[in-house]
Amino acid sequence: MVWAHRIIPPGWLLLALLAAAALHHWLPIAPLLKPPESWLGALPFGAGMALAAAGVGAFRLAGTPVIPFARPTALVTTGVYRVTRNPMYLGITLIFCGAAGMLGSVGALLPLPLLIWILQQGYIVREERLLAQLFGGDYLQYRHRVRRWL
Repeated sequence: MVWAHRIIPPGWLLLALLAAAALHHWLPIAPLLKPPESWLGALPFGAGMALAAAGVGAFRLAGTPVIPFARPTALVTTGVYRVTRNPMYLGITLIFCGAAGMLGSVGALLPLPLLIWILQQGYIVREERLLAQLFGGDYLQYRHRVRRWL
């Protein structure tokens, strides 16, 4: 999808966070959590940051590009990649969920399905196709061992 090449995934996260803040402010729908319970959103937010950072770190250690449009030079299957094939995308999702939780309204969660769809259709599907072409059986075995998200 051509539109996916114009914005990298953290950019989509930023847009989703801005939309969540706007919806929380102008269309809160219903309160979900109030302080201090809403502060629990810091847990998935922090977990998402750590997961995304671990994914980036594993790519850097392997010497393969982190940018989704660049051609991968290595199949990374160690570290957090033993648990999820997409720790960076899962991290982005957790960051969003944590931030929406801290905002505390149902309206803040409305951008979540669109964010997940963008990550799935704009990046993951293409990346999985490319990895299968480049790494063949090794990637297919890895794909059968490790789930896409969790």
